Amino acid sequence: MREQTKVVQIGNVKIGGGNPVAIQSMTNTKTEDVKATVAQILALEKAGCDIIRCAVPTMEAAEALKEIKKEIHIPLVADIHFDYRLAIAAMENGADKIRINPGNIGSQERVKAVVDVAKERNIPIRVGVNSGSLEKEIVEKYGKVTAEGLVESALDKVHMIEEMGYDNLVISIKSSDVLMCIKAHELIAKQTNYPLHVGVTESGSVIAGNIKSAVGLGNILYQGIGDTIRVSLTGDPVEEIRSAKLILKSLGLRKGGVTVVSCPTCGRTQIDLIGLAGKVEKMVEDMDIDDLKVAVMGCVVNGPGEAREADLGIAGGKGEGLLIKKGEVIRKVPENQLLDALREELEKLL
Repeated sequence: MREQTKVVQIGNVKIGGGNPVAIQSMTNTKTEDVKATVAQILALEKAGCDIIRCAVPTMEAAEALKEIKKEIHIPLVADIHFDYRLAIAAMENGADKIRINPGNIGSQERVKAVVDVAKERNIPIRVGVNSGSLEKEIVEKYGKVTAEGLVESALDKVHMIEEMGYDNLVISIKSSDVLMCIKAHELIAKQTNYPLHVGVTESGSVIAGNIKSAVGLGNILYQGIGDTIRVSLTGDPVEEIRSAKLILKSLGLRKGGVTVVSCPTCGRTQIDLIGLAGKVEKMVEDMDIDDLKVAVMGCVVNGPGEAREADLGIAGGKGEGLLIKKGEVIRKVPENQLLDALREELEKLL
C-alpha cells in the first residue's frame, strides 16, 4: 500500500509513495502563546517528531503561526474546526498543511473558499473524520458508528473536494475503538490511493494509550497501510514520539538509534537491574549511533547468551556484572561501575 499511494509534500517532508512513515504529534500548549508553543515543538523535534500540528481555535492562534514558523524546523499543520475563516488565515500565516473536517466547516461554499486558497498556495488538506463526529445520517444508515460509516463519510468529503478541482489530500479516519480503527483502514486502503494519517484517537493515558496504539497501529502498519502516524496520549507529547519510534522500529519501518533490550528480572537477579535498565535507556536516548543493540540482563542463566546477540551488553551477577561486546566478554565490572563502563564503550562508537 505505501508504495502505491500518491506522494504529498508537507513543507520539507514527503509522505506516501514509499517514503518513510512520518511521525506526527500535536502541541498541547495554547497556540496563542508563541514562546511556550515553540519551546514544546523544539523539544518534540529533538525527540524525533517529523510533523507538528497545532490547534487553531481563534484568529489570534492563526496569526501566531507566522511567528511560530520562524523558530521551528519541521512542517506545521493547522488543526481547524467549525470556522472556515481560521483555515484561510492559517494558510495565509504559513501553515504547511491544514486539517479540516468538511462536515463541521459549514456549507459547500465555505469549504470551497478554503479549498480555493489551498489550491492557490498548493497547501495539502488533511480530511479528518473521527468516530465521535460521524454525521447523524451515516450513523442512522448503519445503525451505529461503524468502520464502513467512517470510510463512507471520509470518501464523501474527499469526493466533494475533488469536485472542486483539488486532490492534494491526506485522509485520516480515527476511532478510539481499536478493532474498528483497524477494519476502517483495511477498507479505505482498497478504495483510495491518497496517503493515510493513522492513529487510534483518544487512546488514553501513557500506559493504556501505548497499548491501544501499539495494537492498532501495529496491525495497520504491518499490512503496509499508513503514511504518517500519531500515537495519541494524555500527557507530555514527547512520550508520543518515543512510542511512535518504538512501534516503527519494532515493525522494521525505521532504522537508526540505540535499541535497549532488558530482561524482566526474576528471583535470580542480584543487581538493581530495573534501575540500571532505566539509566541505560536514558543514557542512550540522544546518542547518534546507527542501529546499535544494547542488552541489559540480570543473571548468569540467560544473560550472557542474550547479551552476546547484542552489540554491547551487560550480564549481572552478585554485586557485579560482565561487560560483553560482539559476543565476547571484555571484563568483569563491579555493579556500581557497570553504567560507566557501558558508557565508555558507547562513546568509543560515537
